[in-house]
Amino acid sequence: MKKFLICLITSVILLTFVCPVQAAEKENTHTEIKGLTFDHSMELTYAEQFSVDYYKDGYALITIAEEGQFLVVPEGKEAPEDLDKKIAVIQKPVENIYLVATSAMNLFCALDALDHISLSGTDADGWYIEEAKKALENGSISFAGKYSAPDYELILDKKCSLAVESTMIYHTPEVKEKLEQFGIPVLVEHSSYESHPLGRTEWLKLYAVLLDKEKEAEQLFQQQAEKLEKIQDSQNTGKTVAFFYINSVGAANVRKSNDYVAKMIDLAGGEYIFRDLGEKDNALSTMNMQMEEFYASAKDADYIIYNSTIDGELTDISQLLAKSSLLGDFKAVKDGNVWCTEQNLFQETLELGTMIEDIHTMLTSEDETLDSLTFMHKLK
Repeated sequence: MKKFLICLITSVILLTFVCPVQAAEKENTHTEIKGLTFDHSMELTYAEQFSVDYYKDGYALITIAEEGQFLVVPEGKEAPEDLDKKIAVIQKPVENIYLVATSAMNLFCALDALDHISLSGTDADGWYIEEAKKALENGSISFAGKYSAPDYELILDKKCSLAVESTMIYHTPEVKEKLEQFGIPVLVEHSSYESHPLGRTEWLKLYAVLLDKEKEAEQLFQQQAEKLEKIQDSQNTGKTVAFFYINSVGAANVRKSNDYVAKMIDLAGGEYIFRDLGEKDNALSTMNMQMEEFYASAKDADYIIYNSTIDGELTDISQLLAKSSLLGDFKAVKDGNVWCTEQNLFQETLELGTMIEDIHTMLTSEDETLDSLTFMHKLK
């Protein structure tokens, strides 16, 4: 009994003194930078792959999960002398950006900051964002080579101050190293790793830090968040949805169950037809299924959404059936519940709340004449 009382008292003492320390450590998660005074951290609703800490006098520290940290230095000021060498410096004004991550272009356009981009990793014919396409056509933005083969001479000639890359750059790490050797900080965009669709949209706030447009970013983000909030109050429809395209060898390319498209369907009040598909295979968000397997798993889906990103948009069901006659036996085809995405969908990162709204409307609308939404259209 005496031993029990001693253990109990010891536990109480430990809980009294240790737990507050742990709580304090959890709250105080910002990076201490010698010479700078911490002010506050950015509030994020869904994004988990980045954080932003603000310091006095206009400094900001961007931290990207598994990627690194970037100190954003105000115009006319310098980075602290003893700054950790692992922290890259981005000096304002941030101009002549080499933008390779296509998902970021829409966010720059939304912030009215296209003039900060001088170089693109995608040529005019690869853009479905009209502003970006026109900028490449009129020469205000130059094509500087894709991620694996940049035009270093052009990049240096344009006095590039920042390269915004997608995670594809990890396939060619020598390119990242080369850009950094030239003194160009390389920010690798990780929005594709966000578990929530609006986490991707919230990367708008990260780019706003570079452009001094945090208020505009917050307003734009809230518009999308409000669309989701309205839908979340509605009941789940119980209707199943298949999202796919047929590739060049006749297989169905589908999204894995933990992909953000599957999550959008769930948030819209539907059920993605594949509930436990390839979640642990690898980091890729899609996988191929032979048509026989796809047929067995998805033929009873209430709705079909055909992904037009790779082989172009469809206008009628006959075009879908030309890709595979097996699709004619699908419940959604027989019921006329077949939709196709617009090709700009995956470049419109800002509008993911609108896409969720579109799917919700598709699942709940009783208007038989409804044949077109913002990012989808019904096949005739």
